[in-house]
Amino acid sequence: MAPFVHPLPVRFADVDHAGIVYYPRFFHFFHVAFEELFRARMGPRAYVDLLDRDRVGFPAVHAEADYRAPLRFGDTALIELSVLRLGATSITFGYHVRRAAEPATGDRAARPAELCAIGQVVCAVVDLAAFKATAIPPAIAALLADLALADGGGPVLES
Repeated sequence: MAPFVHPLPVRFADVDHAGIVYYPRFFHFFHVAFEELFRARMGPRAYVDLLDRDRVGFPAVHAEADYRAPLRFGDTALIELSVLRLGATSITFGYHVRRAAEPATGDRAARPAELCAIGQVVCAVVDLAAFKATAIPPAIAALLADLALADGGGPVLES
């Protein structure tokens, strides 16, 4: 299945003194794509309503990333989100972060898209009123169904 893709401009605040995206910012990028998935598919307040009204949360219980190429201020990151595992009370999200291709301009050569980071985040599904694991709500399972990799995807970090 095709991943959900969210384009995200790399801002000045995302880079470190070396001029590249500071490594923990990639985890922020992952979460931005996660929230934007709900916004794109269910409306602008969908994730807020899920937390505040439905009292269902998705705290990260495991996260990892491998870095392949730098992203710099001014680049556009394409954050690809897929579902590696849909468990009974947890969801494993896989992420690929690519630098978007750029066409040639006046004094600048064209640049092809490039894989910059691969990550995975395991989220527990939690009843926020009791802060205990709960079953994935059917509406959320349906929302994510088309993002599930057919073969389970294996460990995303091997890609």
